[in-house]
Order: sequence, then structure tokens, then C-alpha cells
Amino acid sequence: MSDLDLRRLPKHVAIIPDGNGRWAKLRSEERTLGHVRGTTNVKEIVTFAKELGIQVLTIYAFSDENWQRPLQEVGILMDLLKQYLIEERETILKNKIQLRAMGTIDRLPAPVLEELKKTIELSSQNQEMILNFAVSYGSRSEIIQAIQKISQDVLKGKFPPEKIDSALLSQYLYTKDLPDPDLLIRTSGEMRISNFLLWQMAYTELYVTPTLWPDFSREEFVKALLEYQTRKRRFGLTEEQTLSHGCDTH
Repeated sequence: MSDLDLRRLPKHVAIIPDGNGRWAKLRSEERTLGHVRGTTNVKEIVTFAKELGIQVLTIYAFSDENWQRPLQEVGILMDLLKQYLIEERETILKNKIQLRAMGTIDRLPAPVLEELKKTIELSSQNQEMILNFAVSYGSRSEIIQAIQKISQDVLKGKFPPEKIDSALLSQYLYTKDLPDPDLLIRTSGEMRISNFLLWQMAYTELYVTPTLWPDFSREEFVKALLEYQTRKRRFGLTEEQTLSHGCDTH
């Protein structure tokens, strides 16, 4: 960690925490144990991100597609989410972390939704870090919903169609007041985005590690951040242009 430049950290880190099931299978254990260990690791990485000074941490906790998993596994995942919200509420508040959730959260079981809304409300004034859970989330659904809302506002006469641009569409997304992710970390070596923040990640730096999520330690997180700090972010421009415009090129 001595080589990590804390002045050049990404403002917004997004994580796809993949590999819980494979972690358990490698140990001849039930997938449940992998999910339990994965939840424990969420606690560790959230705490570490706060210590480092990351401003926004978005974690892909449960996708739209995850509802299609076996009912028993979905139930376990929901129970773990509820348990996390209850057990970590005090830590979230103590560390002045603001919890948010994006997705069709009304699909969550009532007891889980109740705990989620309670933690969101209690932490709503915290400003030291935003912890953003993508729950029952799919990026295509998010974009479709945004287009539907924009269409309704056009019909209401709020603005003409020609006023629609990328900035306006962004204001209709769940992340409307957040910076786009600077860095996406995906564990378990899978080389895909999995319907996650498709609009927001237009210029996000991607970091894929073969490490399974339960084994993704603080040291692994630092490796990802060190790799990020070697990247030159040009946003479609030449290096000379980014220098003249004062763009962030790390």
C-alpha cells in the first residue's frame, strides 16, 4: 500500500462481487457458505474503502436476473441482505456512510425492504462516503424506465424532443447526482459487464481479477487501485489534448 497515491484515488468505484458459489464448490461446501463469506467480505471492503477516502462505492448486490435462481438460494440471499442491514446499521451510521439503493427495490420481500428503507433514512444526512447497493437492478431496465419518463415529460410539454441529450438522460437515471464510476472491479475472472451501469460506464476503467469475491482482500483492493493509477484516461481525446484541457489522465 506504500505505493498507493491517496491523492489520485478514483472518486467512484463500482464492484461486481462474483465467485461466491465457485468459492464454496472448491471447498466442497454448499453455495450458502460462499454467500455468507461473500457478505462478510462486503463489510470488510466497505470499511476499507471508507478508510481510504473513496467517495462513492457501488456494489452489484443482486441483479434482475438473480430472481431466476432457485427459490431457496434467492431466499438465502435475501436473508443475508436483511442480516447485513441490521448488523451493519450501527457501523454505517458511526462511519457517517450514506446508504443508497438503486433498482426495482419494491420487488424485495417486505421485511428486507423495511430494513433497507430504515437504514437509508437513518443514514440520509451522512456525507463521508456513499455506499450504493444495486439491488434487483438491471441497467437495460434502468435505461428503459428513463426513456419512458422522458417521453412522458415530452408529452407534458416540459421540453421538446430536440432538447434530449446525454446530460438530460443521465438526470433520469438512478445515479443522477453521482459521478460516473472511474473504476469497475470484477472478481472471479469473468470478462463481461452483466447488465451493470451500461450507460454510466462509458469511460470507466475495467479491472478483472481471477480472485473469487470471498478472497478479495484489502491487499487485492489496493492492487486494483494501483493498476487504476497506471491508466491514462483520455475520454476519446489524444494525450496532448487531455494535457491541454487539464483532464485527469491517471
